[in-house]
Amino acid sequence: MSVIANRRSIMNLFSGPTCIHSHRTRIVLAEKNINIDIKSVKGPDLPEDLIDVNPYHNLPTLIDRDLVLYDSRVIIEYLDERFPHPPLMPVDPVVRAQFRMALHRIENDWYSLVEDFSSENEAKLATKPKKLLKESILSVIDLFSLKDYFISDDFSLVDCTIAPILWRLPVYGIDLGTDSASIEKYTDRVFNRPSFQSSLSELEQEMRL
Repeated sequence: MSVIANRRSIMNLFSGPTCIHSHRTRIVLAEKNINIDIKSVKGPDLPEDLIDVNPYHNLPTLIDRDLVLYDSRVIIEYLDERFPHPPLMPVDPVVRAQFRMALHRIENDWYSLVEDFSSENEAKLATKPKKLLKESILSVIDLFSLKDYFISDDFSLVDCTIAPILWRLPVYGIDLGTDSASIEKYTDRVFNRPSFQSSLSELEQEMRL
């Protein structure tokens, strides 16, 4: 357990209770047992202190003394470097680059689709992105069975990024089918981690009730 992570912290996180970007940030915080004040932001009206420091007015937003970060990818990598135990990225530069490419693909292929169809009001308009997301997840199904975690023996930032999507599949109306046993084993392993359970907001817990 990191001594640094257990010091009294003046860090603050503005987090959306159902936001996938906020969720992956909260998983990293829980995994590293970082002492931080999480401010849950519900609804469209953002607090003034968030609007004052974030020109994009988006979530999550991390404030660490004079540092303000408002991109979840930047935030989770910053947290991993600022609180190095346990490490969530490999040290080897080649493997680290491979992990970053995996993060890039998940963000571009999965997160972008979720943002597209979660903002639509008409169910029929969500059909295509839902189909694309399901196909994209199943296209890498073999990678879920190679190691305990995604392309790794150890839990990583990649898993922190994948988990919020897989947790929300029932809400998105996506059933991966009977050939997804390796993904089910993966999700059981990840969802049962104490850090993942403690990362869930009340609204996220209700997604699986």
